[in-house]
Amino acid sequence: MLILFLSLVFLGIVAAIAGSIRYHRLHKKVERGELEKMPEVKMVTDCGADSCAVETGGLCELDCMLNAGKDIVYYDDEELDRFRGKEGDAYSDEEEEEFRNVFETMQPNDVPGWVRSLQQREITLPNGLKDEVFLLYNEQVH
Repeated sequence: MLILFLSLVFLGIVAAIAGSIRYHRLHKKVERGELEKMPEVKMVTDCGADSCAVETGGLCELDCMLNAGKDIVYYDDEELDRFRGKEGDAYSDEEEEEFRNVFETMQPNDVPGWVRSLQQREITLPNGLKDEVFLLYNEQVH
């Protein structure tokens, strides 16, 4: 029990230090004119998206943005339509490689649209690729 308590205290201290460093870096960017003002924290309480579940990591805001457009755009990836409805952990290595080939050959600024297209087509990314795609997605939208 003591180890758990000390671990929580340690994590709290690390989080406080990381938050402080982030605040100071953002403050310096504002002073240098790289940012107009400090970013505000936005709370999303209910976006109305059905997929704010565990399977997407609870990324409700992301789902709202993805569901915003109604038109499906293909990124030269029509062959991925056969994976409609397949769970992220059910892909073979070869199938995951098909997704990876599409992902690695597209321009970084196309990734948010591709993710939106996959979601609209009810195609789940393979679990082994989700982290990479989400990181690049996050860089492009923020």
